[in-house]
Amino acid sequence: MTMLLANHIGINVPDIDAAFAWYRDILGLIPFVEPGDAVNDGSHFGNVVKDIFGEPFEAVRMAHLGLADGVGIELFQFKTPKTVVPDERFEYWRSGIFHFCLTVDDPTSLAAHIEANGGKQLSRVWRLFGNKDYEVIYTQDPWGTTIELCNRSYTAIWSNHVTPTIIEV
Repeated sequence: MTMLLANHIGINVPDIDAAFAWYRDILGLIPFVEPGDAVNDGSHFGNVVKDIFGEPFEAVRMAHLGLADGVGIELFQFKTPKTVVPDERFEYWRSGIFHFCLTVDDPTSLAAHIEANGGKQLSRVWRLFGNKDYEVIYTQDPWGTTIELCNRSYTAIWSNHVTPTIIEV
């Protein structure tokens, strides 16, 4: 079997220009491609996006940013059909991806920075295990995408672990 590596995360937002600036300026992502249009116009790329999104797709704005480890963040703002923001913005009970996680040195400080810049802090800081200083906190960007912040890599936390004991920090 081929070794799998994370490539990118796609995030749908209602205002791609604001989201591009927020992910660049607030989270410090590296900008690759500024927001631009992809439309169902018969061009090669137009045919690609039409095939991916199907009916009733006609137009989307897209932008690309990157994380320090090479994983990308691909932003989308659908024009036709238009992006819809749900009333309930933390639908963890729904099937599919409900969050992504960033490894950061200080989850508490970044959570406060996110909240001070239009996002939300959804949970307290939690120490996952009594004998380790692994911390996690859930936040949201201003458009409702849930972002977990953790001070250790996923592999460091879970590769050699048994049943968790979670305690509040």
